[in-house]
Amino acid sequence: MEWTLASASGNVFAYAWAGQAPPGFDGAAVARKLCPRGTGLGLDGIFLLHEPAADGIWPMDHWDADGALTFCSNGTRAALAVPGSPAGAALGVCSSGERVELSRQEGLIGLRMPEGPGCRLSEPPLDLVEPAICGWIGNPQLVLEVPSVVRVDLPVVAPPLRFDPAFGGGTNVNVVEVLKEGVARVRSWERGVEGETLCCGTGCAVAGAWLAQRSGCHAWLLHTASPDPVRVTVGRIHLGAWEDLWLWGPVRRLGIVTPDPSLGLE
Repeated sequence: MEWTLASASGNVFAYAWAGQAPPGFDGAAVARKLCPRGTGLGLDGIFLLHEPAADGIWPMDHWDADGALTFCSNGTRAALAVPGSPAGAALGVCSSGERVELSRQEGLIGLRMPEGPGCRLSEPPLDLVEPAICGWIGNPQLVLEVPSVVRVDLPVVAPPLRFDPAFGGGTNVNVVEVLKEGVARVRSWERGVEGETLCCGTGCAVAGAWLAQRSGCHAWLLHTASPDPVRVTVGRIHLGAWEDLWLWGPVRRLGIVTPDPSLGLE
C-alpha cells in the first residue's frame, strides 16, 4: 500500500486512497505503527481519502499518532497536495465528521473551520495564573497568553494541563505571545502526538479568534515553530461563537513511500 507524504506548516501526514486499502483496513492500528518516531515514519497522523460524494463533498478520515480518530486542520489542508485530489478553487470537505471548506488562493491553502453549535470560545474550567481561553473547534483547545513563548518550558507546563480532569477527554495546549496588533507567536502541545508540534492549526485558529475578539483586529499572522507562519482571519465573533474563521498557509507534497513489511501493516 503506497502512501503520499505531504506537509502543512511543518506537520507531516501520510495519505492513502480508500480504494487502495485492503479489506478490513484498521486506521487506528495503522496509525499507531506508521506514525511513531524511531519505529515508524515520524508522522503527525494518517489520512484515508475517499472519492467525492455525489453532492461534491470530499470525505476523509484522520487518525492521530495514538490511533484516535480526530479532526485535523493542517492535515486536511495538506490533502490538496495529494495526487488525485479534487480540482477547483473551493471545495466542501467532511474531515473526520467535521464539515469544512478548502480554498486555493495565491499559492496558499485555506480551511474554513467548523462552526455552529458547540464551536465557540469559553472560559477555562479551572483557575489559571495566565489569561486563558478554551475553544471547541472539532477538537478541544486551551490557549494561554504568556509574556514570552520561548521562555515557557512546554514539556513541563503542558502535560498536566493536557491531562487535567477538568478537561474530560483532555485538551491541546497552546501558548501565545502578542508581538503587536495582528502579529503573535504560538507554540503548541498536541494530544495524540503527546508532544510539541511545529504547528497546531486548530490551536492557531482558536488563538486567532480569541485575539480578534479581544482586539477587534480580525486578521492575525501567527509565527509558530514551523518556518511557515499561518494566517488566521475571522469574519465575526458573537458571544464566543465565530463565523468565517479561516486558517491559511502553504502545503507541500513530500513524496511517496511504501512501508517496509517489518512494520506489519498488512
